[in-house]
Amino acid sequence: MDFGVILKNFQFLIVQGFLGFGNFAGGTLRLAIPAIVLGFALGIIIGLGRLARSPLIRMPATAYVEFFRGVPLVMVIFWFWFIIPILLRVPLPEYGAALIAFVIFEAAYLGEIVRAGIQSVPRGQVEAATATGLTPAQAMRHVVLPQALRNMLPALLTQFIVLFKDTSLASIIGYVDLTKAAQIVNNREIRPFELYLFIAVVYWGSAFSMSRLSQRLERRLSPDRPGIRR
Repeated sequence: MDFGVILKNFQFLIVQGFLGFGNFAGGTLRLAIPAIVLGFALGIIIGLGRLARSPLIRMPATAYVEFFRGVPLVMVIFWFWFIIPILLRVPLPEYGAALIAFVIFEAAYLGEIVRAGIQSVPRGQVEAATATGLTPAQAMRHVVLPQALRNMLPALLTQFIVLFKDTSLASIIGYVDLTKAAQIVNNREIRPFELYLFIAVVYWGSAFSMSRLSQRLERRLSPDRPGIRR
C-alpha cells in the first residue's frame, strides 16, 4: 500500500473534488450545499401544498411526491442530462443538470417531512393563534412553523446527510465531485484501495460531523427535554 498517492493528489481530491475550488465547475460541497438549501425551500412549498384545502393545489403536490419517491435518483439525473436538453433544445452543463435533479428529487422527501412536522403541531395551538386575531398565514408563520421545525429537525438533518452522500451519483454524468476526482486519479495511479478508502473516510467524517451538529441543534432547540443536559 502506498498512501503517498493521497498526499501527491491531495489538492485535486480535496480542493477541487470536495470543496469545488478549481479551474472548472465541480466539488461535492459546491453541489450539496445549494441542493440542500433549494431542495428545502421547494420542499416547504410542496409540504404546504400537500396540506392545502383546495384539491387543485393538494392533488398536484401529492402526485409530485408520489412520483419522485417512486423513481430512482439516478434516473432523474439521466433525465436532466439526456432528455431535458433534447426537449428544450438547450444544453445543460454537468453542474446544472445535477443540481436541478437533486433539488427536484429531494424536495419530494423534504416536503413529506415538512408535512408531517406541521401535522405534529397540536390543533389547539392553531386555534389559540386564530383566537388572538392572527390570520391563517400569520398563525402558520409565527406559531405553527417554529414548532414544526423543532419537531422535524432530526428527520430533516438525516435527509440532508443522505443528500450529501448521494451527490456521489453526479459522477456518472462526468461531474467532478470527490468520487469522480478519485476515479480520475485512480485511472492514472492505479491505487484503488488507497483512494477509495480515503474518500470513504472523507464522506464518513463529513456525515458524522453533520450528525453531531444535528444533535447539538436538537439539544439547543429542546433544552427542557428529559434526559438532555442543559
